[in-house]
Amino acid sequence: MKMINYFLIMAFLGMTMPVLAQTTNPADFHGAEATKPRYRVAYQLNTDDSTKIRSTLRNIQNAMSDPRLRGKLDVELVVHGSGVEVYRKNKPYEKVLQHLQKQGVILAMCENTMRGENISRDELLPFLSYVPSGNGELIIREQEGWAVLHP
Repeated sequence: MKMINYFLIMAFLGMTMPVLAQTTNPADFHGAEATKPRYRVAYQLNTDDSTKIRSTLRNIQNAMSDPRLRGKLDVELVVHGSGVEVYRKNKPYEKVLQHLQKQGVILAMCENTMRGENISRDELLPFLSYVPSGNGELIIREQEGWAVLHP
């Protein structure tokens, strides 16, 4: 019986989806409207891959620059694991991070990673915030209604 219901639903969707797709002119579509007063997103960074680090920082800047979200967006960059490289003093990301922070982005570093890798605060940029665990921060943020992105 369940299989018959599944096939009926799939047949219905197959018949209606082309009709729905044809009713919207692609030239009329301009993206979603930002109708809420606030939007919140936590970006997770747990890799030392420089391409992914740069991409994540660019994604954050793009979101901050989106005219629909301007003045409505809370952003936190949660770094843990090998992502710590983005926050090290000797890496090329300091100016971009300072620019993001000036726009209101919270730059959070996982203290579990620091303990596990024997990293001191002296090795990291001086303007960071710290959380007990990166995973814990992401769990809490998601339960608070924040979008969690892992580019």
